[in-house]
Amino acid sequence: MRIAFDYQAFSRQSAGGISRYFCRLVDELHGFEETVGVFAPLYRNQYLAQVSGALVHGTYLKSYPPRTAEAVVALNRWLSRRQVRNWHPDLVHETYFSPKSVVPPGCPVVLTVFDMIPELESQARGVAPGALRLTAKYSAVTRADRIICISECTRQDLIGIFGIEPDKVSVVHLGCDSLPQASDETEANDETEANDGTEANDATGARPRAKRPFLLYVGLREGYKNFDSMLRAIALSSRLSGDFDVVAFGGGAFSAHEQAQIREIGFREGQVRQQAGDDQALARLYRAAAAFIYPSTYEGFGLPPLEAMTLGCPVICSDRSSIPEVVGDAGEYFNPDHPESIARAIEAVVYSSARTTALMAAGRQRAALFTWGRCAQGHLDVYRSLVNA
Repeated sequence: MRIAFDYQAFSRQSAGGISRYFCRLVDELHGFEETVGVFAPLYRNQYLAQVSGALVHGTYLKSYPPRTAEAVVALNRWLSRRQVRNWHPDLVHETYFSPKSVVPPGCPVVLTVFDMIPELESQARGVAPGALRLTAKYSAVTRADRIICISECTRQDLIGIFGIEPDKVSVVHLGCDSLPQASDETEANDETEANDGTEANDATGARPRAKRPFLLYVGLREGYKNFDSMLRAIALSSRLSGDFDVVAFGGGAFSAHEQAQIREIGFREGQVRQQAGDDQALARLYRAAAAFIYPSTYEGFGLPPLEAMTLGCPVICSDRSSIPEVVGDAGEYFNPDHPESIARAIEAVVYSSARTTALMAAGRQRAALFTWGRCAQGHLDVYRSLVNA
C-alpha cells in the first residue's frame, strides 16, 4: 500500500506532540514494509529531520524567515500538490486541518482528530453550533473518508459536536515513548539524589530518594488543566501540606498571578516550585516523586500518566474524559471538581506503602499496552479497510 502524509504538521510545528505522533507512525509503518511518503517541500520539523531521507520528499530548514510562516505553509501546499499526484498514493493521511487539500481527485483521505477542546470551550461560551462549522477543522473532518480519534472520549465528542456519522470514525490509541534513563551524574536541578548509587525503580526495587518528598505535576496549568484545584486540595490537608513539596515540570515559569495565588493558598516559600528541563530531567522526577498528580478535567488522550507508569511512579488522577480510558485500573481516581476528593485520593496513596506498590506494578503493566507498534497496526487496519472498500 502506498501511504502519503501531507505537509501540514511539519511546516507548522518545529516540535510538538502532533508532528511527533506522525513521525513515529511513519517509522513504524515503514518497519511494517509499507510504502510511505511524507510530502513537505520546505519543512522545519526537527522530528521529521530524523526520519529516513528516503521517506521524506522535502528539505529541512531550521527555521523560516521572520513573519513568513503562513506564506511558507501556502507555498508547501502549492508545491506538494503535484508531488503527491505524481507519487500515485493509495490514500493520503492529512496531518492537520485545512480548508484546502493536496489530495488527488478520487484518492481516499484519512484524518486524525486529537481532541475537541476548542469546540467544547466555544460551546461553553455560547457560540452557536453553526459557527463551529465554518472552521478549517470542520472542513477537514467533513472532507475525510475516515477519521481516526485517539480515544473513545474524543470520538464521542466529535460525533456529537460535528454530527459525524459514527461508522466514519475509528479509535486508535497512541503509543507511549520511553523517556531516557538519567545517568548517575544527572541531577534534576538537585530535586533528587541517588539512593545507594542505583536507578532501580520497580515494585520491589529502590527508588531515587528525594531530598524532600514531593508530588509531581507535568505540563500546562491553565483552565481545564486544573492545577489550581490540585494546589488547594493539598493545602486542605495539614498532613499533605506539612509533609510534601509540589514540583510543576514544564508549562513555563510561574506568572506573577500564580505566585500570588500560591502565597494566598498558604504554601511556604519555595514549597511549590516550577522546573524546566529535558526528557532526562523529567524521567528522574517521575522516578523520585511520591506520586504523579493529573487533575485535568478534559484530555483528548493524556500521555503524562503513561509516562509516569512506565517509570514506576504512582498515578493519582481525575476520573473525567479520556483519562480512565487510558489509565484503566492502574490509577487512584478523584473528582477534579472537589478539592476534598483530590486530597483524599492523594492521602490514600502516599501514606500507604501497599497502595503505592500496587499502583507501581499495575502501572507498568498498563503502560506496556500502549506501544507505537500497536498504534501503527491500528492505523494500518483503518487504511486497509478504506482502500479495500
